[in-house]
Amino acid sequence: MTVTNPEAPVHLAGKRSREAAMAGDKEAWLALFADDAIVEDPIGKSHFDPEGKGHRGKQALAKFFDMAIAPSQLEFNFAQTYQCGDEEANVGNIVIVASGFRVVAEGVFTYRVNDAGKIVALRAFWELDRATASARPV
Repeated sequence: MTVTNPEAPVHLAGKRSREAAMAGDKEAWLALFADDAIVEDPIGKSHFDPEGKGHRGKQALAKFFDMAIAPSQLEFNFAQTYQCGDEEANVGNIVIVASGFRVVAEGVFTYRVNDAGKIVALRAFWELDRATASARPV
């Protein structure tokens, strides 16, 4: 993956978020987010977010971590990264291993940070039906 500025606050925050998620480190992951941050992963309605409104605030993010991240083994494979101001978009996939299945979520994964370098928005553009169709037993 080629990154224009690997020291940009948004890139570092996104990288640390992925590392904490892969390590299952909830406290480290939550510490990267602003108090009023939103996570939409995936964007829209899903089994993690039946109303499709996202998870806003530390308490909601903690619940999302427990539902989606903690029970999974994750691998992030980004082929392209685009940086614009305080935002970054990553194109590639996330491999999710959970409940005896391996699922590949192809998409665009974005991060936005505030002036303090805290994540204010993590948005994941991936199609639930496509990812579900990729499920294979492990």
